[in-house]
Amino acid sequence: MVFASIVFLYYYLPLVLIAYFFAPHRAKNTVLLLASLFFYFYGEPVYLILMLIAAYSAYRHGLYIDKFRGRKYARLLLVSSLVVSIGLLVFFKYADFLLANINVLFNTNFARLNLVQPIGISFYTFQILSYTIEVYRDQVKVQKSFAKFLLYVSFFPQLIAGPIVRYTTVAADLESRTHSWVGFAGGVRRFIIGLAKKVLLANVLGELCSSFKMSDEKSVLFFWLYALAFTLQIYFDFSGYSDMAIGMGKFFGFRFPENFNYPYIAKSITEFWRRWHISLSTWFRDFLYIPLGGNRVSTPRWLFNVLVVWLATGLWHGAAWNFVVWGLAFACLLVLEKYFLRSFLSKLPPFLVHFYVIFCVMLSFFIFNAESINDALSSLQAMLGLAGLPLCSTETLYYLQSYAVVISAAVVGSTPLPKLAAEKLKSIKHGRLLINLAEPVVLTALLLIVTAYLVDGSFNPFLYFRF
Repeated sequence: MVFASIVFLYYYLPLVLIAYFFAPHRAKNTVLLLASLFFYFYGEPVYLILMLIAAYSAYRHGLYIDKFRGRKYARLLLVSSLVVSIGLLVFFKYADFLLANINVLFNTNFARLNLVQPIGISFYTFQILSYTIEVYRDQVKVQKSFAKFLLYVSFFPQLIAGPIVRYTTVAADLESRTHSWVGFAGGVRRFIIGLAKKVLLANVLGELCSSFKMSDEKSVLFFWLYALAFTLQIYFDFSGYSDMAIGMGKFFGFRFPENFNYPYIAKSITEFWRRWHISLSTWFRDFLYIPLGGNRVSTPRWLFNVLVVWLATGLWHGAAWNFVVWGLAFACLLVLEKYFLRSFLSKLPPFLVHFYVIFCVMLSFFIFNAESINDALSSLQAMLGLAGLPLCSTETLYYLQSYAVVISAAVVGSTPLPKLAAEKLKSIKHGRLLINLAEPVVLTALLLIVTAYLVDGSFNPFLYFRF
């Protein structure tokens, strides 16, 4: 079940909200737990058992780590918990990738398992890992109720697409939380904006990307148009889902962390990764980069740390070599910025610095979305005009004209300009009243337009289901 669907918007979510707010205080967590388990069962009935096994393993390990705190057994239990959690992730997500590469390296003929990747396994595994590690570090009290811990792992707003919520963030909310009309209204606003980003921008840009892939009349300009469209699509697709998750969290009194902060206005690749998929970046920083020594080590060791983190980041997104190359490419850019480019970039005009960031990001996402390394290389060759393609074509001009308005809206929407304009209007006399009157109308209109798109059965993929 996806958020941007009629079934979710007009059947599942209203029923959950009714059941939740009519339930007595002591039963609210139970309502959310049952709703979350049904949500996952609806999309992955078999793999619900896998998620329950992973959650129960972490829960029991947490109890024993707390019991043997300060003794050598606690460390062994932590290792045991990590082995179980990471082992399940590796088996179900990377088994075929590993088997394929073993066959190539050793000329063997192991049959692939052809496992269907469980939806959301990368997200809920990282939440489980953060819990057991923070219990071991004594940064959070152990959760003695399996029902509450399972709710943390399976909570449907952020189960399939994040943000990656740490137990420390929601520990207090699991025990007791407050509800208010102001908070609920803020959640509705955030949810509808995220839904509109997903359906009205990401999905439409996705149509352009699909048209490019099916086209037999590609040109150099068409490749660049596709690169721009996909760069915008993945941002609005993923940030839209994050907005919806954060908004739904507010419905039920939970506060989730922000996951995006206008990454396309960054002035360096380093800054870009402080703004893009923030919950993943901070997870790797706190649970991998810093434990490896961070930047408080010798230069060779620091380079090793960066390499490991970005290799892991690439593999987290998918079991394919293009994801590995994508992650290592960012590692190289970050190293270059630290030692060579930082002083050079500081002397350039802002628009050139921004061009450098967007250019690198667009090329990286081309690699990210490629079917294979060979596909990525041939596409990059075409983008640089080295594949014998014409600079432009009639079909390219047609799609450029057809999608110009949507692309322009997406470019503006990926910046803080709409937010700044609204804040400026609020500071003007009667501006706040105008916004307060217009906001419900605009949000209602957006919801109706989105509904029309979904009823029409329009193109409605979700990119991060792949990862």
